[in-house]
Amino acid sequence: MKRQTMAKRLRTTLREVRATLLRGRHAPIPQQGRWLRRAVQSFLNYHAISGNMAALQAFRTEAVIHWHFALRRRSQRSRIPWKRFTKIAERWIPKPKILHPFPNVRFFAKRPR
Repeated sequence: MKRQTMAKRLRTTLREVRATLLRGRHAPIPQQGRWLRRAVQSFLNYHAISGNMAALQAFRTEAVIHWHFALRRRSQRSRIPWKRFTKIAERWIPKPKILHPFPNVRFFAKRPR
């Protein structure tokens, strides 16, 4: 049995993240980074089940793309290149990891034979 995040739920959350980033695009980068870290980490914590790594990585990648888009919209003259933005994203946005193993793994961890 494979458990995976619903595509509709992933899209809805990404749509909300994008709208919030575009509304607050003129805030300082550390403030945006703190907010986005919390948003991404909360999604990852809830959906970090075995077999769902592809959806978690897709969510993180899309959140990074949305943040880059919002930062590029700050000014007509100055554009932030990917090379510079990658360092910012690595600092602020957490990488996904599986936090919730399959139920049988948890069961046998508490009740060894």
